[in-house]
Amino acid sequence: MLFREITGLQDIKQSLIGTVANNHVAHAQLFHGNEGTANLALALAYATYVNCEDKQPDDACGRCPSCIKMSKLAHPDVNYLFPTAGGKSVLSENFMAQWREFIKETPFGNISDWLEKIGVKQGNIPAEEARQLIQKLSLKSYEGGYKIVIIWQAEYLHNTTANALLKILEEPPEQTLFLLVVNSMERLLTTIISRTQRVAVRKFSESEIISYLSRNQEFSQERARQIAFLSEGNMHRALEIIDKSEDDDHAWFAIWMRMCYSLNLLKLVPMADEFDTKSKEQQKGILEYGLSIFREIFLYRNGGEALIRLENDELVFVQKFSAAINLNNLEQITETLSEAHYHIERNARAKIVFLDISLIIARLMMKG
Repeated sequence: MLFREITGLQDIKQSLIGTVANNHVAHAQLFHGNEGTANLALALAYATYVNCEDKQPDDACGRCPSCIKMSKLAHPDVNYLFPTAGGKSVLSENFMAQWREFIKETPFGNISDWLEKIGVKQGNIPAEEARQLIQKLSLKSYEGGYKIVIIWQAEYLHNTTANALLKILEEPPEQTLFLLVVNSMERLLTTIISRTQRVAVRKFSESEIISYLSRNQEFSQERARQIAFLSEGNMHRALEIIDKSEDDDHAWFAIWMRMCYSLNLLKLVPMADEFDTKSKEQQKGILEYGLSIFREIFLYRNGGEALIRLENDELVFVQKFSAAINLNNLEQITETLSEAHYHIERNARAKIVFLDISLIIARLMMKG
């Protein structure tokens, strides 16, 4: 990954390049940004630039042996850690083929995309990763440059793993660089955060998304502008809108809400079973989607149609379903979904959580 392959964000790029030019490379850096930002892409481009053998003023050369190996995610001095199923035998190095495919497809993919790709329901970065990493970093670099560790979704570090990394983060071997990439910084141990230099990665602007889509997709400027508006600075969301199929969160959520509205227990119970079979990230994704839909319903009912970031079936659903929602109960519904998200995050039984919130939402709808 090169800086020029990342749309916009010139201020962040120049700041990162400046740390190398001025010999102020912090040994541990935290690239934090919301889902759909370029935090992973920037970390990859920065790692490429740091070890480039012919650095240019604004980017790596892209031609030297180091850059070529980085473009293939095959540099011997770069280690990647990311969520897997955990356990001593299920480590990041076992999934490098899938990781290379994943990055090639899009560096804006999220944790749900990744876990689905490797067939894992619930991912984490186990303690064995830290043990093996510390062992690897005790060796000299193969090519004489920086030894680099890129930890994607570092918020998925198991507490034991995070604690095992604290000492090496504070006192790393010479010429060692840690790049932690996170979406939810609040889930990281504060002791990890305190040992890193933070790189805040903002959302993409609408013009940056339009530029990226126009360069990589074949459709009109008008459609690019529409997608940029709907995606709210989230490049992953923008690409999702393009590739959207009928079998998505919306279709499932719409059926669920109709079953709640009619209090159809004969359908809600099988739906709970189906919800239970989904991965933890998919379950959370449905609840997050529900929260976003109820936000749009609130806007629609309060005269904010121009602010709604939906189209097609989703927009029609909000327009029609909003009539079934009493605004006085909307806050309770969103609190119920948020609480369910909290419990799923902490490994509550999904089937029970789903049935519970279904009955609560049904009761709040009937209050009218």
